[in-house]
Amino acid sequence: MSAATEYRYNRLTWAEMNDAIARQPVVILPTGSTEQHGRHLPLDVDVFLAESVCLEVGRRAAGRALVLPPVSYGLNLHHIDFPGTIHIEPETFIAFCLDITKSVAYHGFQKLLIVNGHGSNTPLIDLVARKTVLATASLCAAVNYIILAVEAFDAVRDTPVLAHADEFETSLYLHLAPQRVQMEHAGAGNDVMGKWLSSDSTANYPVRFNDYWGRWTDLGVHGDATTATAAKGAVIFEAAVSRLVEIVDEWRAWPIAGRADQHTGPVQRQIRW
Repeated sequence: MSAATEYRYNRLTWAEMNDAIARQPVVILPTGSTEQHGRHLPLDVDVFLAESVCLEVGRRAAGRALVLPPVSYGLNLHHIDFPGTIHIEPETFIAFCLDITKSVAYHGFQKLLIVNGHGSNTPLIDLVARKTVLATASLCAAVNYIILAVEAFDAVRDTPVLAHADEFETSLYLHLAPQRVQMEHAGAGNDVMGKWLSSDSTANYPVRFNDYWGRWTDLGVHGDATTATAAKGAVIFEAAVSRLVEIVDEWRAWPIAGRADQHTGPVQRQIRW
């Protein structure tokens, strides 16, 4: 693969990186987690699925996107009762990701996109994107790839809950790496549900709350993985990838306007936040 078509950030040499900077692709940072996903899925679900989607976007975008190595850990203390889960404090996650985005901006890339696969990282990647814009001359946006595929998934799903180690994630993993899925151990589970909130803080509840999973499940699944299929995963994958390619093109063309300071008197420009 030539440097002009290479979509993996860390496969370029520093000399080739200069050419990439001149081309101004959107630099994509996949983020995920290392956490339990029931008895049937490996710990790498969130990062593996997010990175796989991003790499396919890089392939299809033909020089318009450059994919960074993923961030494999996230906010996960609520899963810590299940062996193997790795938790990163939110302040650490934000600082780490921000160091990555600021480094990329320093080299001259103008458009960055964080693509997340772990629900609990959602408010954190939003903050990383905002802080990147405020700290650099580049622009950074953030998106959960899952939301891009929900409409397509709705047309093929059999179960009502989209949450964790469920029909959605299991189907996508079956599409990408079926040999690593132990469907004989797939199961179904639900959280504690009230009128205004639930213990897993799913999107259909307006009040945000996420309890220790060890309080309400011994399976580690929220949803029903038993009806997952590779064919459903292919639908999910195509929807997420195709929409992300559209986002890359829109983001790459997004204008960076000059700022217009509206103060009529002097300001203290030495102040830093």
